[in-house]
Amino acid sequence: MDSTPHVRFDPRRIAQRVDGNALAGMLDAFAGLDPALLLLTCGHCGRSAALAEWSVEMDAAAAIVRCRGCTRTFATIIRRDGGIEVRAAGGSIATPSAV
Repeated sequence: MDSTPHVRFDPRRIAQRVDGNALAGMLDAFAGLDPALLLLTCGHCGRSAALAEWSVEMDAAAAIVRCRGCTRTFATIIRRDGGIEVRAAGGSIATPSAV
C-alpha cells in the first residue's frame, strides 16, 4: 500500500511570472499613492528601477518581488484576512518626492 501523501492540484497555487505592474492593485491601499511611481533599489546589486520593471512571481496567496539584475528576493507580499503583509528582504523604496 502506498503511504505517500497525495497532494490535490490547486490551480490558484501556480505562480505566474509577471512584472511589477501586477502589484498595483495589491499595493494601492497599502502605499497610499500610485505604486507605479515607486522606485525600488536592490540591497544586493544596487540596481534601481520603477516597480513596473521588477520581476514578480505571483499566485493567489502571495507575490515575490525579485530584482531583474541579480534575481535576489526584494520583498514578499502576502494576502492576509482582507489585507496584505509586506516582508522586505533587502533594499529600499523611494516615493516620488524622495527621488
